[in-house]
Amino acid sequence: MNPQAPVRAADDAWLTAVYHRFHAWSGGRPFWAGLFTLIGGVPIAYFPYADLRLGNVTIAMATTAGAGSLIIGILLITLGLALWFQQGIRVFAGVAAILLALVSLPVSNLGGFFLGFLFALVGGALSLSWAPGKPEGVQGDAAAAKAETYGGGPLGVPGPRDTETAYATETTAHADGGRNSAG
Repeated sequence: MNPQAPVRAADDAWLTAVYHRFHAWSGGRPFWAGLFTLIGGVPIAYFPYADLRLGNVTIAMATTAGAGSLIIGILLITLGLALWFQQGIRVFAGVAAILLALVSLPVSNLGGFFLGFLFALVGGALSLSWAPGKPEGVQGDAAAAKAETYGGGPLGVPGPRDTETAYATETTAHADGGRNSAG
């Protein structure tokens, strides 16, 4: 690129639009949890079927549990993709990713030589710890309404309320502070 060439905004606009769309898409879901879980499934599924060649010597890392490794790896990849597109299953996917990572230790070459194990474990933990956020305007309005409603006491400590329901009478359990006057 020539630093003296004129820069047109139309040439860079598509890259900026893609950047903002991607961040809007990834901001509303456990993106990093899905990415780590997906990356963790790749070495777990790959290493039992891989051959390493050192000159004329071929080292086969195939194990008798190759099918189990393939199933664990594919399940982790599927859970990673599911976290991206179905964020409602984040707790299930997180627990399943952690369990599959632990099972991969004895089944598939120490969990893909600890590489897949660690990625899947971190992805599952991120999935469990992720919580959907609320827009800033909604949080501010809700906090202001809550402070306005319960701000009767000193230093913002809530004061006593009259009754919890509008239909409390002398014969209900809500009357007289929740104590029943029977007997």
